[in-house]
Amino acid sequence: MRRPLAGLGAEEEENEINLTPMLDVVFIMLIFFIVTASFIKESGIDVNRPDAPTASKVEDANILIAIGANDEIWIDRRNVDPRAVRPNIERLHAENPKGSVVIQADKKSTNEMLVVVMDAARQAGVYNVSIAANN
Repeated sequence: MRRPLAGLGAEEEENEINLTPMLDVVFIMLIFFIVTASFIKESGIDVNRPDAPTASKVEDANILIAIGANDEIWIDRRNVDPRAVRPNIERLHAENPKGSVVIQADKKSTNEMLVVVMDAARQAGVYNVSIAANN
């Protein structure tokens, strides 16, 4: 045990609070929340999806493709040429083979561009293709 020394120095030493264990706990909690956080993937543009009362939620949708109102194709926040859709899907599918493709087509986009993207996904070897709609 410590023996108190004469004078004020001994009182101040006994009144100190050790913050090291609290900082350790806060640091461990921070690491836990970072590791368990789920990061949302976005296609790159806001799409006005059509309504569908029978729409269902798709899990593990890792390849998001957006088709804008003026038929622009967006993958990973980049505007992509229709001829480059297939290589992009192949690359993303190679990163996560269990993932599916979800196409977010705007109400004003043409069916032709939707079919082009769906064909590119199938040519890339992804047969789990869904079209996003509002529920």
